[in-house]
Amino acid sequence: MSLFRKPQPITVIALRDAPDLVTSLRRALETATDAERPGLERALALTEDVAERPDAELRGRWVRRHLDAAGYEGPADSVNAIRVLRQAEPGLTLLQALTYARETAAAENTPL
Repeated sequence: MSLFRKPQPITVIALRDAPDLVTSLRRALETATDAERPGLERALALTEDVAERPDAELRGRWVRRHLDAAGYEGPADSVNAIRVLRQAEPGLTLLQALTYARETAAAENTPL
């Protein structure tokens, strides 16, 4: 095995169904009754919010869910966190786990 091998493609893909959901909710609002309208409007607002989030944020949430499920509470980019992440998802390479952990830590350290 070479230290200079080509990096493997990142295997975590952020699934983006939100745009389709936004379209469906807008169509449903066109024919909604007065009783249905408030719930559909709220669902549409929530879905539009999720649709605007960047992929790095979605990957960060994925990482944090895995760390939380394993009972890990420390920084997302520590050696222990990367070890936990790779144990939870054995298909992740070290480079992938490190990249995701760094994205997660950066997102968690960014003030709102």
